[in-house]
Amino acid sequence: SEMKGTSMHRDEGFIAEDEKPLPSKPFQRQLWLLFEYPESSGPARGIAIVSVLVILISIVIFCLETLPEFRLEGKGTPSPARPPSSARPFFTDPFFLIETLCIIWFSFELLVRFFACPSKPEFSRNIMNIIDIVAIIPYFITLGTELAQEHSSNGGQQQAMSLAILRVIRLVRVFRIFKLSRHSKGLQILGKTLQASMRELGLLIFFLFIGVILFSSAVYFAETDDPDSLFTSIPDAFWWAVVSMTTVGYGDMYPMTIGGKIVGSLCAIAGVLTIALPVPVIVSNFNYFYHRETDQEEQSRYTHVTCGQQQSPSSEPKKGDSNQTLSKSDFLEAEDLESAKYSNFIPASNHACKENKLLTEV
Repeated sequence: SEMKGTSMHRDEGFIAEDEKPLPSKPFQRQLWLLFEYPESSGPARGIAIVSVLVILISIVIFCLETLPEFRLEGKGTPSPARPPSSARPFFTDPFFLIETLCIIWFSFELLVRFFACPSKPEFSRNIMNIIDIVAIIPYFITLGTELAQEHSSNGGQQQAMSLAILRVIRLVRVFRIFKLSRHSKGLQILGKTLQASMRELGLLIFFLFIGVILFSSAVYFAETDDPDSLFTSIPDAFWWAVVSMTTVGYGDMYPMTIGGKIVGSLCAIAGVLTIALPVPVIVSNFNYFYHRETDQEEQSRYTHVTCGQQQSPSSEPKKGDSNQTLSKSDFLEAEDLESAKYSNFIPASNHACKENKLLTEV
């Protein structure tokens, strides 16, 4: 009867909830619910709050350690050789200690979720888990680089190279902010929207590429006779075209002649139209995923409230009974599916014939 009701809901336009597989072992299942589903219990919600706080602390530390008064070396130049009296300044740095505590929590959370997950391959392919792995890798690379630098006898060139590697590795730490998407429905909806709008985003980039080529070439030849022109070549005009088409306008490059100003005006107008064309489709995708997420939350809340009620033991469901167990929030668009809702309620005597007919048509 449950499968029959589920298929009936899908035929009427209801949103099917994503299946959430759980581990078979009780202890493993409890750990998985504790670290993966914050809404499952109070302790799970507490762990989610702690995880969010640790992520925010890590991001704040990442930003604060770039302040001039907290930096150990000068901007862009490696620090001089450390004297022997300063034993281990890197490992006693407060920022490093706080970062170490954050990484300990991230690693502990990742390992627990990995060993408690119901499927290791699915866990490894999940983009959220990949972000978790990328978030902790820079710390261990930085730690290994510092240890190798201390045990190495070469100073100068090797130290400068290690500092350059560390700057690149530390930049990857900024992606730690995407760990918040695990605890934020809004970021998840945004990610699904961008994933579903890849074709529209590709069209937007393609239109901008064509406009940049056209208007940078036009403004270069319009300004080529002016000795004070800022457009020395077509590639140099690419930056101006991108800034103008996106209506940003930094003002570092601008046309001076009448022809160049006309080209600039056309470039700005074309940029507005180019950006406005694919945006409604992206907004439509965002509305779809947003309403689907809110509808699923209301549906799960409604199911949670009514799951304890006793059901009638009759073998055939009545129209009134089936209508009472349905929530309006389960529809994608209530007005469009209202007619389909009532058309699917057929008499019980003709149900088998109708089902066979549907199977034949499919």
